[in-house]
Amino acid sequence: MTMTAIHPFDPLRPEEITRAGMVVRSEFLGEDLNFRVITLKEPPKAAMIEYLELEHRKQPQILAPMRCARVEVIKKNAPSRPELIEIVVNLDGDAVLSQKRLMGKHSYIDPSYMQKVEAACLADERVQEEIRKLKLPPRSTPIVEAWAYATDGMNDMTERVTMCWFYCRHIEHPDANYYAYPLDICAEVSEQLQVTRIYRLPGTPDERVNNKDRPYDRQKIHATSASEYHPDLRPKPRDTTKPYQVVQPEGPSFKTRGNHLSWEKWSFRVGFNYREGLTLHDIRYDGRSLFYRLSLAEMFVPYGDPRAPYQRKAAFDLGNDGAGINANNLKLGCDCLGTSRYLHTHYTLYYGANAFTAVGTIKYFDAWHNTQAGEPLKMPNVVCCHEQDDGILWKHTNFRTGNAVVTRSRMLVLQTIITVSNYEYVFAFQFCQDASLFYEVRATGILSTVPHDLEQQGRVPYGTVVAPGVLAPYHQHLFSLRIDPALDGYANTLVIEESKPMPMDDPTVHNPFGIGKARVFKILNENKVNPITGTPVGFKLLPQPSQMLLSHPDSFHARRSEFGQHAVWVTRYEDDNYFPAGRYTMQSAGGDGIASQIQKRRAAGTAPSVRNADIVVWHTFGSTHNPRIEDWPVMPSEKMTVGLKPVNFFTGNPGLDVAVSTQENNRSVLYSEEADETPG
Repeated sequence: MTMTAIHPFDPLRPEEITRAGMVVRSEFLGEDLNFRVITLKEPPKAAMIEYLELEHRKQPQILAPMRCARVEVIKKNAPSRPELIEIVVNLDGDAVLSQKRLMGKHSYIDPSYMQKVEAACLADERVQEEIRKLKLPPRSTPIVEAWAYATDGMNDMTERVTMCWFYCRHIEHPDANYYAYPLDICAEVSEQLQVTRIYRLPGTPDERVNNKDRPYDRQKIHATSASEYHPDLRPKPRDTTKPYQVVQPEGPSFKTRGNHLSWEKWSFRVGFNYREGLTLHDIRYDGRSLFYRLSLAEMFVPYGDPRAPYQRKAAFDLGNDGAGINANNLKLGCDCLGTSRYLHTHYTLYYGANAFTAVGTIKYFDAWHNTQAGEPLKMPNVVCCHEQDDGILWKHTNFRTGNAVVTRSRMLVLQTIITVSNYEYVFAFQFCQDASLFYEVRATGILSTVPHDLEQQGRVPYGTVVAPGVLAPYHQHLFSLRIDPALDGYANTLVIEESKPMPMDDPTVHNPFGIGKARVFKILNENKVNPITGTPVGFKLLPQPSQMLLSHPDSFHARRSEFGQHAVWVTRYEDDNYFPAGRYTMQSAGGDGIASQIQKRRAAGTAPSVRNADIVVWHTFGSTHNPRIEDWPVMPSEKMTVGLKPVNFFTGNPGLDVAVSTQENNRSVLYSEEADETPG
């Protein structure tokens, strides 16, 4: 234990990344190292509980747990093949604590490596010959998109294999939608950047992989208005939408100090890492502990086209790609509404027919990753924090007097957006004034497409035809939200409250009207009883209704994504157990996920009780996406929301003291037809 000014939950600072890299290089002198990960190794929970208790008591001096980094390196000049090594570095003592060689495991997708794969693929003479056989129109440009190879039992997974899908751009614009023109060529590339196999893709429901020399069907080329999304390539947009500007003339209600954030009665710490992206720690409301840690732990996107090689389209967008690595640099006025700083004199209000302009306030959080050389790499504006109006919080009108009291709801939103090839995902934690907490996911972006023969008419069993010769396959998006509760303490219990209809013909039960309700998942602290209700304090899970994994239980998809079997899991807390499909999902064969972990403990007789214990709740949710034509050429956001809401945790409505909504503060403007007729 050492004294430090850095909070134990804070992500690694750039100077710490540099030090960790130096320590590892000194351990492997003369070796050619590729630094894949330099990230915070979170302290043991037992040590953090002690630390947090002292911190919240405002002890004058607090001994912090040892500050450690978890490092992944690839040793490139290994005797046989590149070797992945996991190292733990003590940053307080600049020393290696442990190292582990991970035989047959692979780190996340390296964007620079994928670029090399694409270049090597296009440079291959056999690939060029296949492209020539297509007889593409003049000025058409072939595009290669590299994907991680999803395990299907056909290849040696101890070496990295990459799938190369081919598309075409028919117009000379860098943002042209090449997904509108999938080509029927496919190539596989080895870890040594060698093209090992080239073939033609199926074009009909009954066709299989083949080597037919078919020229590109130029009838598939269609109007840009049907498949382009970029404004340069679209007709003029509608002009009926008036400006909408967020107003906070007195600045924000939230306060930040480093990575600590307080708003209304909420307080918590903001974390960020290469894999999960945004993480939240030590979440409290009005001083009471609610959650130790919240994060999105995994996302799996399996495609449902059974024709080879499409069964290899199955992406772990966190485990394989990384939510942190692929986080967007968020932009003012586009991804988030407001301004990045508040200037007290920098707003002007105009009434009547004139514009109404002012500023809302946004706080951005930067993050730090690492280069392949082990040096810090800044990732600016990866998280935005701002307030939003959320409609009515509570209202009542006394029907006898006609007097109404209404309070509007304000939310604090922490948002991050990632781009993974064709898709975008918007992730947002939403804090409410009544102590409710929501996690929202919005999926948007462009559908991943495959070629389809124009001669085929009617419905295709594996997807939706969205443009001439363009098939968008059916697929799923399955997310796992990791909930580490700490409701008034760290001994919690997950219960299923089954409210069933009481029998009408049972003489021991008075139920003449057949009343009944539904199922609720609750996290309770059985050691803390509400003084009014006489029941344990708790929070209930408001799940996103979702279809679970559709893949066959014996399939590689199911073996690799065990969390997709059930909507809710509960496990005993273990340090470093953050990922329900295992830490290394790249080309994994399965057996490392949450179900296997539980089964191994049961078989060994070491499965601990999860009642009145330090538990973790995992919620699987998502969407089965059968594409619509309305999802083309870019998909309107598909919204999914998970909620956590207090149940008998307080002694009344925790939002009762929110100020009443008034016109003096809101300054709403009455619509008038005369204003619409005013020129300009």
